[in-house]
Amino acid sequence: MYIPHVNAIDDIGDIRAFVAAMRVAQLVTADADGTPIATLLPVIWDGNRIVAHVARANTQWRSITPSTVGLAIVTGPHAYITPNWYPSKAEHGRAVPTWNYSAVHLTGPVTVHHEPDWLRDAVTRLTSLHESGREHPWAVTDAPERYTAGQLRAIVGIELTVTRIEAKAKMSQNRSEADRTGVIAGLRAEPDPAAHVVAEAVTDPRLVPGR
Repeated sequence: MYIPHVNAIDDIGDIRAFVAAMRVAQLVTADADGTPIATLLPVIWDGNRIVAHVARANTQWRSITPSTVGLAIVTGPHAYITPNWYPSKAEHGRAVPTWNYSAVHLTGPVTVHHEPDWLRDAVTRLTSLHESGREHPWAVTDAPERYTAGQLRAIVGIELTVTRIEAKAKMSQNRSEADRTGVIAGLRAEPDPAAHVVAEAVTDPRLVPGR
């Protein structure tokens, strides 16, 4: 990922919090002839590994070999930035549109899992994560065991061992304070709720969404 110094995020706590908050990643691998394949997956980042699963009918897992390196892409709220929000544009006109966004790239070798115990643990943990905080959380054990076993046979586990972490928050850090103030006001006036989140990130350009 191209990361200008001003946009680099190095705090591992912020990076992990961002991934935990977004909860999903695009897993990108390549097939035998080098064609990229991608699937959006709910993920858990546990230690140095990303835990996920795909449908057995999804052929992406069949192209994963012991030498496969994958890329998990996690993105946050993003928004278009018009030069009309910059006071400096009125002064000299030297401004162009851009896009503000946050992203984390996690790279490493990918392993496929078929073991029933591994799969059950993965779906149980993912379910607990997404059901937490609900008034009546659903659990894997709520379904009949025979049904659950059948569902587990219909998925394949994916484990990515993280060997490289890249994190970027492009939030107008290269603009003057006046221009950033203009961006914040412009984003807050947009109808898209994601733009409001980006506005808050411009005030504090870290990788923690939802502020």
